[in-house]
Amino acid sequence: MRNLVCRHAILLFSTDGALSLHVARRVLLPHNFQASTHQSPVPMEKAASFLSSVLGGGGGSPEPAATVKSILIYPVKSCRGITVHQAPITATGFMWDRQWLVVSSKGRAYSQRAEPKLALVEVEMPAEAFNEDWQPTADAHLVIRAPGMDPLKIPLATESSTIDDISVWEWSGSAYDEGAEAAEWFSTYCGKPSRLVRFKEGSEVRPTDPNYAQGYKIMFADCFPFLIASQGSLDALNEILKEPVPMNRFRPK
Repeated sequence: MRNLVCRHAILLFSTDGALSLHVARRVLLPHNFQASTHQSPVPMEKAASFLSSVLGGGGGSPEPAATVKSILIYPVKSCRGITVHQAPITATGFMWDRQWLVVSSKGRAYSQRAEPKLALVEVEMPAEAFNEDWQPTADAHLVIRAPGMDPLKIPLATESSTIDDISVWEWSGSAYDEGAEAAEWFSTYCGKPSRLVRFKEGSEVRPTDPNYAQGYKIMFADCFPFLIASQGSLDALNEILKEPVPMNRFRPK
C-alpha cells in the first residue's frame, strides 16, 4: 500500500449509502470553495466530476485511494466515541461530533490529558440521529454513563440557557448550559465543580487555526473538522512498539 500525504480528502457517498475516500495529493481547493451546510448525500457522479476537475484529469471517475473502515463520532469532547455506519457531513465536520464539552467552574475545557477519567465516560445517541434530515423529538436524549454513576440523560430537543466565558485553547465564547443535573453529575464524577455545555451553533463561530486549515470552522474539536488515520500507518507503528495500540488511541473522526 502506498503512503499518501494529503492536505484534503473528499468523502463520497453513493445513493445506496456506500462510502469511499478519495484523496487529492497536495491539492488545494479553490479559494472560494466553502463546505455546504446542506446534509444530503452527494451524488457519486457529481463528486467524481468535481474531484477530476480539481486534479486536472480527464473524464471518468478517479481511482479510490482508500476504503473507509469505520466512522467514529465523539459527541462529548474527551469522552468515548460512537462507531456509526453513516453520518451527515456539516460545515464543521460530522454531525454531533464534539458538540458537547465538559468544563471547569471557570469555563475552561477539560481534556483527557488533564482528566483521564473522561476516557471511561460512555456516550449513547439514538441510531436515527445519524440519518440525514433527522430532527430531535421530545423523547430523544444523549445518554451518558460512567463507572459508579447513574445514567445521565440530556434532551436533544430542549433549548438551554446560555453561559458565557467558555474557552477551548485560544477560542472563547458562549455556549448552552445543560443545567444543574448535568453539572452535579460531572462534578461528582470528576471530583470538582464542573459543567456540561453545548456549542451554540446559531451565533458562535470557531474558525480553525489559519496556519493549518485556513477558511474552515469547527465546534469543540481541537484543530480540524476531520481527522483521518490509516490502518496501514497503525500496523507500521505497532511493528516497532513493544505493546500494540488500538486505533481509538488516536481518536480519529
